[in-house]
Amino acid sequence: MDADAMMAFMTDSVTKESLLNAPRLKTISCALKGYDNFDLRACAQAGVSVTFVPDLLTEPTAELAIGLAIAAGRNVLQGDAATRAGYSGWRPALYGTGLHGSVASVIGLGKVGQAILARLAGFGCARLLGVDPSVRLDQVELVTLDEAVSTSDYVFLAVPLVSDTRHLVDSRMLQLSKKGQILVNVGRGSVVDERAVVDALANEQLGAYAADVYEMEDWLLPDRPREIHPGLTNNARTVLTPHIGSAVRRVRFEIEMRAAENLVRSLRGESLSDVAVEASAAA
Repeated sequence: MDADAMMAFMTDSVTKESLLNAPRLKTISCALKGYDNFDLRACAQAGVSVTFVPDLLTEPTAELAIGLAIAAGRNVLQGDAATRAGYSGWRPALYGTGLHGSVASVIGLGKVGQAILARLAGFGCARLLGVDPSVRLDQVELVTLDEAVSTSDYVFLAVPLVSDTRHLVDSRMLQLSKKGQILVNVGRGSVVDERAVVDALANEQLGAYAADVYEMEDWLLPDRPREIHPGLTNNARTVLTPHIGSAVRRVRFEIEMRAAENLVRSLRGESLSDVAVEASAAA
């Protein structure tokens, strides 16, 4: 590749090998927030700056997280299917659980996590819990991960994918979880061990799993699965969306314009903002 700069999207990844084939490359302008599919260490060694869009995805992703939680807790998919199959009037069926009066926790209190909490505050939850050792927030009970999962009716995952968070949700954590819990993942797919989630759904430790992100999307992990675990796609107690957290027309346009502006500044030799560094900040 002879380019001096490139714009990257969610389906792209850049490795050390990629950079060997792009000797002129100086800037990668990402139209996205999470940049874990880009080898930042290799980029730094090659003198390549990586920019991203840290804030525009926050609100729509938080909105989707709440939508996923409601869809999972209130059996929206099952209700839709039952209605389409032939509706003959109300019957005492599809009882679920609501956010009002529940205990809800958010794991990862970066921008997205805080936006989720702001929305949960309007639903009348009995308790709002947060897990993040680097953040202090008013009106949120800060607890340990074990305490959050053992007491919460809903758990929202909003953490980035770094070495310490891969498979943060594993069989051990799921065994600690409150029975019937609803788990919502809008952070990164590999924060969750999907096989462990399938097992927890099968033994009814988990009440439901809702996700917008999946292990198979994390391109830089050499041992990533190549598809979503079929135990999730074939399960009636999952709500799965195709990474549409930022799929709001106006927002996507703003994200792409911001990335394009970063690319143009690079080509002009101007200073860059929103430069990614190897130690990821909270999602």
